[in-house]
Amino acid sequence: MALLAVAAAGCSASTSATAPEPGVEAWQLAMPFDAYNFSPAEVMTLTIAEDLLTRDCMHGKGHDWELLPRAVESDIEPPHRRRYGVIEPQIADKYGYHSAPDRPTVAARKAKQLARAKQTADLRSVVRDCGAQAEAVLSAGTPDVDAGRFDALIRKTFEDSQRLPEVAEVFRSWSACMSGEGFPYLDPLTAITDEKWSTATPTPQEIRAAQADVRCKAKTSLVAVWAAAETRVQNDAIAASPNDFHGLRASKTGRLEAAKQVIARG
Repeated sequence: MALLAVAAAGCSASTSATAPEPGVEAWQLAMPFDAYNFSPAEVMTLTIAEDLLTRDCMHGKGHDWELLPRAVESDIEPPHRRRYGVIEPQIADKYGYHSAPDRPTVAARKAKQLARAKQTADLRSVVRDCGAQAEAVLSAGTPDVDAGRFDALIRKTFEDSQRLPEVAEVFRSWSACMSGEGFPYLDPLTAITDEKWSTATPTPQEIRAAQADVRCKAKTSLVAVWAAAETRVQNDAIAASPNDFHGLRASKTGRLEAAKQVIARG
């Protein structure tokens, strides 16, 4: 089973050194599908276990395999940090609409992973085989689920929520607020994906727009309204296909339990 993508609204390139820790605005966002999908922290648990299993396999084939350093959980992105665009004032102040760079331990892990990939470039087929074996261990005994279908449903429910009357109304209120600040955008996704922000670093205008965006979201309660609407849409989807979601939950639970057992063995 492929790791399921976490739905997110617009992303831009990272900019500079260490970012602030994710704010409460990002951490408190939760969706019904979270019970069936893998959060970034849960993906990290799976990849740590895969790394351990790959090491054992590589050693068994006579090759070295250096484990990646583990990221601390507080450095890992919240699942829905940019789902509704930029919602954290401290991120808007420093990065505008650009994505914040990785926190220190996540950045260190990614750098080491890239270096290891270069060092083992001539062993790609062996690494691929060991990765497949690791995946087989983690998925053993879990239901076979359609990850692609679930990813498509995540996108669909996100899009459907935007057409609900209360969301359309809060978009209008947010848009009026933004126009009053000098930034005439129809909705938050239009703002964050404006091509003007496709620069190496955020411009002063981008910073001002993102700051206004966050203020207007707070003034209109946009995040609360949109999240409540999307929650209803996701709950309806779960109720419409209970067997599918039972399988997704069982698969997720089984894979995470297997990963934790692998990590406990070390």
